[in-house]
Parts: sequence; structure tokens; C-alpha cells
Amino acid sequence: MASQPSLQQRLYLLIEWLKSFRYVKFGLVGASGTVVNTLVLFIAQEYLFAAIGAPRNRLYASLALAIAVATINNFTWNRLWTWADRLRQAAAQAGPHPPGRSGTGLLLGQFGRYALASWFGIALQYGLTLWLSHSLHYLLANVIAIVLASVSNFLANDRWTFRHRPTK
Repeated sequence: MASQPSLQQRLYLLIEWLKSFRYVKFGLVGASGTVVNTLVLFIAQEYLFAAIGAPRNRLYASLALAIAVATINNFTWNRLWTWADRLRQAAAQAGPHPPGRSGTGLLLGQFGRYALASWFGIALQYGLTLWLSHSLHYLLANVIAIVLASVSNFLANDRWTFRHRPTK
């Protein structure tokens, strides 16, 4: 008689199965980006931009810096993990880089598409955080805004930045 897998083994298999879903990967990357965003926001708001007198005015600069750093973090991890299969497929189909285009140029172009595809979510997060911070702590307002903006970011990046390109 075969033995049943342990709870730990079943949990590991469940996590591996969930990782096969692109939106779950995107969510995990987004969770890491939320930690990065919140940490940078706190450090910028409380220390880095402390010379800006009014906390409300400081929040404009702190939030912009936090979003910029988190966007770079999320782009990197989404490229390396969430949509890595599509990038490998596209590279295999394309062969060597087109004349005049370096790997760095391709990477910067992709980052530009990522940032542009995420602009709605970034604007939504920025505006919601500022609005919600009138009645909530700025860190809580920021996390709520991130969660609300994440769906539009996934859809835009899945359909444009890292879109599936059919084989020719």
C-alpha cells in the first residue's frame, strides 16, 4: 500500500502548482514590489526628504521615488520569472539581435513598454494614495492603492509588454 504524502509534501506540491499560473507569479512579484515600495516610501518620508517641512508635501516626492524603485524591481522579476517563458520563446524565434540593436537597447525598450503599460496603474496608485492618506495612515493608503491598481498592470503587461508572439 502506497503511503500518503505528508502535509509538508502536499503544501510544496500545491505551491509548485500555483507557480504555474502567471497571475499568481505576477502577484508574488507584486507582493515583493509592495514591500520594496512601502520600505522606500517610509525611508523617504521619514528620513530622506525630512528637510521638506510639511509631511503632506514630502509625500509627493516620497511616493514618486517609492513607485520608481518598485517599478524597476517588478520589471526585473516579472521579466526573469513571470514572463520568462515568452522571452525565451521570442529569443529563440528572433535569433541574433537585429542590426543596430544591442541587448541593452532591447532591454531598455522593453522597460519603456513596461513603464508605459503600467502608467494607468501607477497614476491610479499615486492618486489613490494621496486621496486615501487624508483619512488613513499614508502606508496603509499606499498598500490599498497598490492592490487596486495591480489588475490593470497585469492585463496591460500580459497583453503588450510580454505578449505572446505566435511562431511564424
